[in-house]
Amino acid sequence: MYACIDLGSNSFHLLIAEKKKGRILLVERCSDKVQIGEGVQLNGKISAAAFARGLQSLRHFQSLIELYPVKGYWALGTNTFRTASNADDFIQAAADIGIQVSIITGVQEAVLIYAGVISALPATSNKRLVIDIGGGSTEIIVGKNHKRLITQSLPVGCVAWRDRYFSEPVGHDVLAARFDEATRSARQLFQGVAPGINHYDWQETFASSGTAKMLAAVCHGQGYAAGQISLDALTALRELMLKTISQGLELPGLKEKRRDLLLPGCAVMSGLMTALNCDVIRFSPTALREGMLEFMVKNPQTIKTVRNNQMPEVSLPSGS
Repeated sequence: MYACIDLGSNSFHLLIAEKKKGRILLVERCSDKVQIGEGVQLNGKISAAAFARGLQSLRHFQSLIELYPVKGYWALGTNTFRTASNADDFIQAAADIGIQVSIITGVQEAVLIYAGVISALPATSNKRLVIDIGGGSTEIIVGKNHKRLITQSLPVGCVAWRDRYFSEPVGHDVLAARFDEATRSARQLFQGVAPGINHYDWQETFASSGTAKMLAAVCHGQGYAAGQISLDALTALRELMLKTISQGLELPGLKEKRRDLLLPGCAVMSGLMTALNCDVIRFSPTALREGMLEFMVKNPQTIKTVRNNQMPEVSLPSGS
């Protein structure tokens, strides 16, 4: 039985699973909205409040892990832990409560995200574009089955964009201007990698994690196809989303705990889809933690190091 802990900039996730008769069976899954990356882009460090929320979440995860005969666990810190000046303090505090955290690079994160997404997809001759918009970074990969062709990680995410463009309540017109500015800024960043991504002429597109899940649910709530995000839908729903936030309205498909990330998430997604000339994206329910699990199950010789929580050697794509 294995446990995977994904310490994202917005949410912390725990996945516990076991392998039986060649199949991977999920035993426990939970997520905590920690927002460890709150204010990091502005202040350069994890805030005291976010620090406390993060440790509380890890204690929760530890209590769940102790309920099962877990053979090995792997706890990975992503973008916030790569950038915050006091990340080492958090990692030490986590170690003091019994969880050893390893920091992975953006490319390593992308490799594991890709593995997690394709783990739930059938083999195909098509090239796939895989996207994960996190709290502090966005990972973009093009691959064909298990072979990755290009891997990118960019410092743009929904929590970072919220802190930069939507940090305080404003009126509708100002909010609209900030939304458009946030979208343009994201598009400009993604345009820098677009030629390399589009060189591979991908045929299918999948997006994982919370931002994609939220936007797919909002689109479906307004009558669009289930489980996907279209650029036409995001454009058509722009005014409705602005009114939802500026006037405190409810929006079908939007969970209250993600309300603060609606506009920044939509700005990043819209900017990305425009830059990559991507019309439609399908939501993937599997992501980084499933990729971690795939690695652990397929590489049982690493379990000893995983138990000690040293970073297993991840095969990176050439040229990344």
